[in-house]
Amino acid sequence: MKFTLSWLKDHLDTDASLEEICARLTMIGLEVEDVDDKAAFKPFVIAKVVWAEQHPNADKLRVLMVDTGSGAPIQVVCGAPNARTGLVGAFAAPGTYVPGIDVTLAVGTIRGVESRGMMCSEKELQISEDHNGIIDLPADAPVGTSYAAYAGLDDPMIEINLTPNRPDCTSVYGIARDLAASGLGTLKARPAPSFAVEGETPVKLTLDLGEDRHLCPGFSLRLVRGVKNGPSPKWMQQRLLAIGLRPINALVDITNYMTFDQGRPMHVFDAAKVKGNLTVRRARDGETVLALDQREYKLGPNNVVISDEKAIESIGGVMGGEHSGCDENTTDVLIESALWDPMNIAKTGRTLGIITDARYRFERGVDPEYMVPGLERTTELVLEFCGGKAAKAEVVGYAGYQPKIVDFPVSEVKRLTGLEVSSEESISILRKLGFGVEGSGERFKVSVPSWRPDVDGKADLVEEVMRIHGVDNIVAAPLPSHGTVNGKILTTLQIRTRLAKRTLASRGMLEAVTWSFISEDQAKLFGGGAPALKLANPIASDMSDMRPSLLPGLLTAAQRNADKGFGDVAIFEVSGTYEGDTPDAQRRVAGGIRRGTAALNGAGRLWSNAAKGGGKPVDVFDAKADAIAVLEACGVAMGNVQFEPGGPAWYHPGRSGTIKLGPKIVLGTFGEFHPKTLEALDVSGALCGFEIYVDAMPEPKKKATRTKPALDLSPFQAVKRDFAFVVDKAVEAGAILRAASGADRKLVTGVSVFDVFEGASLDEGKKSIAIEVTIQPVERTLTDEDFEALTAKIVANVTKSTGGVLRA
Repeated sequence: MKFTLSWLKDHLDTDASLEEICARLTMIGLEVEDVDDKAAFKPFVIAKVVWAEQHPNADKLRVLMVDTGSGAPIQVVCGAPNARTGLVGAFAAPGTYVPGIDVTLAVGTIRGVESRGMMCSEKELQISEDHNGIIDLPADAPVGTSYAAYAGLDDPMIEINLTPNRPDCTSVYGIARDLAASGLGTLKARPAPSFAVEGETPVKLTLDLGEDRHLCPGFSLRLVRGVKNGPSPKWMQQRLLAIGLRPINALVDITNYMTFDQGRPMHVFDAAKVKGNLTVRRARDGETVLALDQREYKLGPNNVVISDEKAIESIGGVMGGEHSGCDENTTDVLIESALWDPMNIAKTGRTLGIITDARYRFERGVDPEYMVPGLERTTELVLEFCGGKAAKAEVVGYAGYQPKIVDFPVSEVKRLTGLEVSSEESISILRKLGFGVEGSGERFKVSVPSWRPDVDGKADLVEEVMRIHGVDNIVAAPLPSHGTVNGKILTTLQIRTRLAKRTLASRGMLEAVTWSFISEDQAKLFGGGAPALKLANPIASDMSDMRPSLLPGLLTAAQRNADKGFGDVAIFEVSGTYEGDTPDAQRRVAGGIRRGTAALNGAGRLWSNAAKGGGKPVDVFDAKADAIAVLEACGVAMGNVQFEPGGPAWYHPGRSGTIKLGPKIVLGTFGEFHPKTLEALDVSGALCGFEIYVDAMPEPKKKATRTKPALDLSPFQAVKRDFAFVVDKAVEAGAILRAASGADRKLVTGVSVFDVFEGASLDEGKKSIAIEVTIQPVERTLTDEDFEALTAKIVANVTKSTGGVLRA
């Protein structure tokens, strides 16, 4: 938000200096980002040409003697066609920087004649594009004084970094109101516009929005007949130029001025170009409009437009149409002041890629109560600058403003900010800001003014009191101790995310950050592609959908590395995937890819891998090991985890698995990738990967207080026994492990597979699985009878669960 100092003082009666104003703005939350004090204009002075004669050595040059008001006349060589005796203009002495030509002047000799300065044109001072001659001032302009002060160019420009929650300060008047509330001057009262009204506005307006009346809560329109549209006043042009706007004509400049002065975007139609009555409606599919930026926009039902009986004349609240724009031939003008739905304006602007000052204000929320007064003030300016006769205004749809009432306990100021602010001061601050306050004691009912849509609750009121009282009054204090050294500060999900990253990094994998959006084909390949997850305005055609999985991005990243000569790649990412467009449909996933020989136990062309032919290609077991490492790091009880063969369609059906916790909770998947998946992604090589759903892990149970020593070792020797069972080939080794472990949970402390055999010596369709069982006595030394009983129980459990028999 930009404005000049004189512009601010139109609304604020203050003697404060520029430095004091900037400091106060920052203190009350309107951070000053830049100040241009127009120092570049200070060296230019008003000077008079005492005499002028032809240059002796150049036809197009003249030699001037210039009176600068500081002593003897100064000789200047000038090529301007209007240089003459008696001319009064702007003079720059040697050493002055001239911005329009980006030159610092020095004493020079031009065609043999010394020149000790320069008479300047408006373009050389960057006032306008006029460079046909030097500046020609009235004869009574005070010689020797500052040209910038005389021309009004010494007005400092202030730019504040406005946060989105302060729509009331998108106007110079709103900023002045805040400064006045802080005690830096007095807010000047706005005089009510006064002008004669003749007749009715013949153009009628209809809100054709059905039940969606919130899209245009109000619309006001007025016809002004007999205007003469020329340049706007010089002071208005200078203010618009100071904030970066190009003056166009009086009618357009007035609407731009109102946008910044009052935060009230306005629009003007050339009434002669409007055919019949106006209607506010949704655009139809495929309708187009040529806007004021000379671009044609294709619209749809999500866009609200203003149309006449023939075509669309404006994109409501965003940009007007070129067809009904005002120019020097305009004689009758329709002035529009309307209200628009902030969310719809934001969506329309983003979808169409239109950024305007009107959109900036409407999507934040304008003052609904100033809709009609804004129309009156704009009409007054049009009559003042362009003449004409105003008709009666048409106001449609506006039902009035119902203020929000907030229950405000004044004690909240102390609780939330630590500031000691009295009830009287808190209430005084709120009233100065325009809030209505009723009640007494320590609790009040506060009504929110129409220009503050950002205020919803008591915390917002506390913020208002805090910033006006002074944020610098808050005393810095250290944060209180968290209680214990190992106290939990991060959430469980944050802790597990960090643990997953550290674990995968320790396994030799590198962290990658991939795009959250992928192409539609890739999304469908990995179970996504739902319409709700498509982007309205993707940054590229191949980034149209939110990703349902981390694997597409990691696979393509691995291939890019391979294409550049880095074939052995191990990368991971812990981030979000998307199953829907609601918060609960976003998941936190740890995913990883290994390519080539980048397995944990293989590292390409190492001497130790020479016998293996240069390194073992990655396989399903590498992905499984990575997945298990993540689960263990996150504290999942692996004794309860089940591994089922097969995974999603993007994995190889015979070389993949699904990790579950119970029958319903899926913790992740892993495996080698299906050849069709790799072909669709244009990826090649030995590849395996995994995904662990970090947010699917149940919260850890609180541990009971330990009553025994942390290290509780049995004094008895552990014993190991080997068993080999012949089972059907379809039987999983995990089933045998679970059955053996369940024989006696106290004595059997470990079971592992050490051999799998298939051969002609076994029946067809059979295999032999050999396991090692660790038996740890805890109460006494076991006898032979104890071991025989336990052995029989282990064999019986395995036979019952799997149908296996002890191998002879």
